[in-house]
Amino acid sequence: MADGPANEAPFRLIDGVEFGENVIVRSFTNLYGCKIGDNTQIGTFVEIQRGAVIGANCKIQSHTFVCDGVSIEDEVFVSHAVSFVNDKFPRAVSSSGQFQTDSDWTLLPTKVERGAAIGTGAVILGGVTIGARALIGAGAVVTRDVPPGETVVGNPARALDSKQ
Repeated sequence: MADGPANEAPFRLIDGVEFGENVIVRSFTNLYGCKIGDNTQIGTFVEIQRGAVIGANCKIQSHTFVCDGVSIEDEVFVSHAVSFVNDKFPRAVSSSGQFQTDSDWTLLPTKVERGAAIGTGAVILGGVTIGARALIGAGAVVTRDVPPGETVVGNPARALDSKQ
Protein backbone atom coordinates (compact mmCIF):
# COMPACT_ATOMS: atom_id res chain seq x y z
CA MET A 1 0.00 0.00 0.00
CA ALA A 2 1.11 3.53 -0.76
CA ASP A 3 0.82 6.56 1.53
CA GLY A 4 -0.89 8.64 -1.14
CA PRO A 5 -1.23 9.23 -4.88
CA ALA A 6 1.83 8.79 -7.11
CA ASN A 7 1.42 12.29 -8.56
CA GLU A 8 1.17 15.85 -7.28
CA ALA A 9 -1.90 17.91 -8.19
CA PRO A 10 -3.50 20.97 -6.61
CA PHE A 11 -6.98 21.23 -5.09
CA ARG A 12 -7.59 17.68 -3.94
CA LEU A 13 -9.49 16.62 -0.81
CA ILE A 14 -8.05 13.28 0.27
CA ASP A 15 -9.07 11.91 3.67
CA GLY A 16 -8.64 8.38 4.99
CA VAL A 17 -8.03 6.79 1.59
CA GLU A 18 -6.29 3.43 1.25
CA PHE A 19 -4.14 3.72 -1.89
CA GLY A 20 -2.54 0.95 -3.93
CA GLU A 21 0.76 1.55 -5.72
CA ASN A 22 1.08 4.04 -8.62
CA VAL A 23 -2.42 5.56 -8.29
CA ILE A 24 -2.87 8.82 -10.25
CA VAL A 25 -5.34 11.38 -8.86
CA ARG A 26 -5.99 14.55 -10.87
CA SER A 27 -6.93 17.98 -9.50
CA PHE A 28 -10.33 18.92 -8.07
CA THR A 29 -11.15 15.51 -6.63
CA ASN A 30 -12.82 14.51 -3.35
CA LEU A 31 -11.74 11.13 -2.05
CA TYR A 32 -12.56 10.02 1.47
CA GLY A 33 -12.65 6.71 3.29
CA CYS A 34 -12.43 4.67 0.08
CA LYS A 35 -9.98 2.08 -1.27
CA ILE A 36 -8.24 2.48 -4.63
CA GLY A 37 -6.20 -0.34 -6.21
CA ASP A 38 -2.82 -0.34 -7.93
CA ASN A 39 -2.28 1.65 -11.14
CA THR A 40 -5.77 3.18 -11.14
CA GLN A 41 -6.31 6.65 -12.60
CA ILE A 42 -8.83 9.10 -11.12
CA GLY A 43 -9.85 12.06 -13.31
CA THR A 44 -10.68 15.66 -12.41
CA PHE A 45 -13.89 16.56 -10.57
CA VAL A 46 -14.41 12.99 -9.33
CA GLU A 47 -15.91 12.21 -5.92
CA ILE A 48 -15.47 8.80 -4.33
CA GLN A 49 -17.16 8.41 -0.96
CA ARG A 50 -16.53 6.40 2.18
CA GLY A 51 -17.04 2.69 1.76
CA ALA A 52 -16.49 2.64 -2.02
CA VAL A 53 -13.87 0.24 -3.38
CA ILE A 54 -12.08 0.72 -6.71
CA GLY A 55 -9.94 -2.13 -8.04
CA ALA A 56 -6.56 -2.15 -9.79
CA ASN A 57 -5.93 -0.87 -13.31
CA CYS A 58 -9.18 1.10 -13.50
CA LYS A 59 -9.87 4.45 -15.17
CA ILE A 60 -12.44 6.70 -13.52
CA GLN A 61 -12.99 9.69 -15.83
CA SER A 62 -13.91 13.27 -14.93
CA HIS A 63 -17.12 14.41 -13.23
CA THR A 64 -17.97 10.92 -11.96
CA PHE A 65 -19.67 10.25 -8.60
CA VAL A 66 -19.03 6.95 -6.79
CA CYS A 67 -20.98 6.60 -3.54
CA ASP A 68 -20.78 4.35 -0.50
CA GLY A 69 -21.67 0.76 -1.28
CA VAL A 70 -20.13 0.69 -4.76
CA SER A 71 -17.52 -1.97 -5.48
CA ILE A 72 -15.64 -1.72 -8.78
CA GLU A 73 -13.40 -4.67 -9.64
CA ASP A 74 -10.12 -4.59 -11.60
CA GLU A 75 -9.73 -3.25 -15.16
CA VAL A 76 -13.02 -1.32 -15.24
CA PHE A 77 -13.46 1.80 -17.35
CA VAL A 78 -15.90 4.42 -16.02
CA SER A 79 -16.40 7.23 -18.53
CA HIS A 80 -17.21 10.90 -17.91
CA ALA A 81 -20.11 12.04 -15.72
CA VAL A 82 -21.23 8.60 -14.55
CA SER A 83 -23.36 8.61 -11.40
CA PHE A 84 -23.91 5.75 -8.98
CA VAL A 85 -26.96 5.75 -6.68
CA ASN A 86 -27.19 3.76 -3.42
CA ASP A 87 -30.77 4.38 -2.23
CA LYS A 88 -34.07 3.57 -3.98
CA PHE A 89 -36.14 6.01 -1.92
CA PRO A 90 -34.04 9.15 -1.33
CA ARG A 91 -35.64 11.83 0.82
CA ALA A 92 -34.29 14.87 2.62
CA VAL A 93 -36.54 14.38 5.63
CA SER A 94 -38.28 11.49 7.39
CA SER A 95 -42.07 11.11 7.58
CA SER A 96 -41.95 13.17 10.81
CA GLY A 97 -40.30 16.08 8.96
CA GLN A 98 -36.85 15.65 10.55
CA PHE A 99 -33.71 15.47 8.42
CA GLN A 100 -32.99 11.84 7.60
CA THR A 101 -30.23 10.02 9.44
CA ASP A 102 -28.37 6.84 8.54
CA SER A 103 -31.14 4.79 10.18
CA ASP A 104 -33.79 6.24 7.82
CA TRP A 105 -32.53 4.59 4.65
CA THR A 106 -31.09 1.33 3.33
CA LEU A 107 -27.72 1.17 1.59
CA LEU A 108 -28.02 -0.84 -1.64
CA PRO A 109 -24.64 -2.32 -2.63
CA THR A 110 -23.64 -2.13 -6.29
CA LYS A 111 -20.99 -4.28 -7.97
CA VAL A 112 -19.15 -3.68 -11.26
CA GLU A 113 -17.27 -6.81 -12.24
CA ARG A 114 -13.84 -7.10 -13.86
CA GLY A 115 -13.31 -5.50 -17.26
CA ALA A 116 -16.73 -3.84 -17.57
CA ALA A 117 -17.04 -0.44 -19.26
CA ILE A 118 -19.59 2.28 -18.45
CA GLY A 119 -20.33 4.99 -21.03
CA THR A 120 -20.55 8.74 -20.54
CA GLY A 121 -23.47 10.01 -18.50
CA ALA A 122 -24.76 6.60 -17.44
CA VAL A 123 -26.68 6.31 -14.17
CA ILE A 124 -26.26 3.11 -12.18
CA LEU A 125 -29.02 2.54 -9.61
CA GLY A 126 -28.28 0.83 -6.31
CA GLY A 127 -28.47 -2.89 -5.78
CA VAL A 128 -27.37 -4.00 -9.25
CA THR A 129 -24.46 -6.05 -10.54
CA ILE A 130 -22.81 -5.23 -13.85
CA GLY A 131 -21.21 -8.44 -15.10
CA ALA A 132 -17.63 -8.97 -16.22
CA ARG A 133 -16.79 -7.32 -19.56
CA ALA A 134 -20.32 -5.90 -19.92
CA LEU A 135 -20.70 -2.61 -21.78
CA ILE A 136 -23.08 0.10 -20.60
CA GLY A 137 -23.99 2.59 -23.35
CA ALA A 138 -23.68 6.35 -22.97
CA GLY A 139 -26.64 7.83 -21.12
CA ALA A 140 -28.04 4.44 -20.09
CA VAL A 141 -29.99 4.12 -16.84
CA VAL A 142 -29.17 0.74 -15.33
CA THR A 143 -32.07 -0.43 -13.14
CA ARG A 144 -31.32 -4.17 -12.98
CA ASP A 145 -28.43 -6.62 -13.25
CA VAL A 146 -26.46 -6.78 -16.50
CA PRO A 147 -25.15 -10.24 -17.44
CA PRO A 148 -21.42 -10.71 -18.16
CA GLY A 149 -20.43 -9.64 -21.66
CA GLU A 150 -23.80 -8.03 -22.48
CA THR A 151 -24.18 -4.56 -24.03
CA VAL A 152 -27.07 -2.47 -22.71
CA VAL A 153 -28.38 0.92 -23.85
CA GLY A 154 -31.29 3.27 -23.15
CA ASN A 155 -33.57 4.27 -20.29
CA PRO A 156 -34.18 1.87 -18.73
CA ALA A 157 -31.13 0.00 -20.03
CA ARG A 158 -31.97 -2.99 -22.21
CA ALA A 159 -29.83 -5.48 -24.13
CA LEU A 160 -28.71 -4.12 -27.48
CA ASP A 161 -30.50 -5.87 -30.32
CA SER A 162 -27.79 -7.55 -32.39
CA LYS A 163 -29.81 -6.78 -35.60
CA GLN A 164 -29.23 -3.02 -35.25
